Amino acid sequence: MELLEEIVGQALLQKGWEIACAESCTGGLLTSRLTDVAGSSVYVKGSIVAYSNEIKARLVGVSEETLRAYGAVSRQTAAEMSEGVRRTVGTDVGVGITGIAGPGGGTAEKPVGLVYISVSGHDGTVVQEHHFLGSRAEIKRQSAEHALSMINHYIRRSQ
Repeated sequence: MELLEEIVGQALLQKGWEIACAESCTGGLLTSRLTDVAGSSVYVKGSIVAYSNEIKARLVGVSEETLRAYGAVSRQTAAEMSEGVRRTVGTDVGVGITGIAGPGGGTAEKPVGLVYISVSGHDGTVVQEHHFLGSRAEIKRQSAEHALSMINHYIRRSQ
């Protein structure tokens, strides 16, 4: 049985597309999974672990205004992360992940397990909000898995 990262890799190869990731709460796990596939250097061009707001703004291109108005864990920030890393690295697809993996850091408004995943490309930007349960490691794993699924869906529906 093929792993999802292998399926995504094949889809990227078939389109001749390249991908870049901006990861916060997953700390590079998505990129690690993508690069677990032999030959992935053909389509994985780069990744930024944008854990701090400073790096989200300076390297990824999230606006200071967005961070002030909506916070680091928001639909808006995730969208700007995916669009920014795509623009910065110069790829066909950009992915942004931001959330609260826990066990601390959550609030009533933004609880532990809240994760926003965004994929941007030629057909626009898609953002999904997720509420994952489990330990920090489980939330990170679920986030990376759902990101791979979103990437696969995005690529397959694109022209």
